[in-house]
Parts: sequence; C-alpha cells; structure tokens
Amino acid sequence: MAVGMSEATANAVLNAYWNQTNITAPTAIWLQLHVGDPGANGTANVATETTRKDVTAVFAAASAGAVTSDTAVTWTSVAGTEDFTHWTLWSASSAGTFYWSGTITANAVVAGDTFTFPIGDLDISISTVAA
Repeated sequence: MAVGMSEATANAVLNAYWNQTNITAPTAIWLQLHVGDPGANGTANVATETTRKDVTAVFAAASAGAVTSDTAVTWTSVAGTEDFTHWTLWSASSAGTFYWSGTITANAVVAGDTFTFPIGDLDISISTVAA
C-alpha cells in the first residue's frame, strides 16, 4: 500500500533540514477521495466524486507529530455509489502537486448521499520517537 507523504514532499522536508533550503508553504490544500490505494503519484483509483474540498484552514495546530481536523469536511450529493477508502492532499482544486495520502474507514455511499469527515476524524501524522 502506497500511503503517506509524497516523495517530493519528503525530499523538500529533508532538504530543508539537511541542505538548508527553504520550503514554500502551500497557499491552499485540497482533499480528494479515492476508492482504492492512490499509488505513489496520488492519481490511482480516484472516486467518481471528483470534487476536491479546500482543507487549508481545517486543521488545528500540530501536536505530538500530528494534525487533526477541527472543522467538518462535507461533500453533498456525491456523484456515485462507491466506498471511499483513501484520500489525497493536493495543491490545487484540479491537477496540482500531490502532497500526501491516507486511508479512510467509512461506509459505502449511494449517489446523492452526503459524505462527511466529522470534526476530529481527519488525522495526518508523521512518525516520531516514543517519549
């Protein structure tokens, strides 16, 4: 399974620390749904519901190597009947740069349903040493 930080994002973080290069923070972050592993480029198994949601201001400050949503993220009247299993983060509402991917534990949806990540249910973390 290919989920986690994209290679380009990981390289940017590593270069910032080890080669003293600057990271330019994204001006927006967009969330896309998938019905299977999105793969190393984040482009595989895109859901029929292709609308990306702007999640730029959705996360609380990082703590313990993780960020958690403090705002619900909702799709109303989803486009297809399917089971969302993964998500990806992007720099734009379409195309753009792929940043990160992860898994979803969700129930299947029927076309026309509303799908929501409730507050606190969208988590992104980086492995840290145990305290």
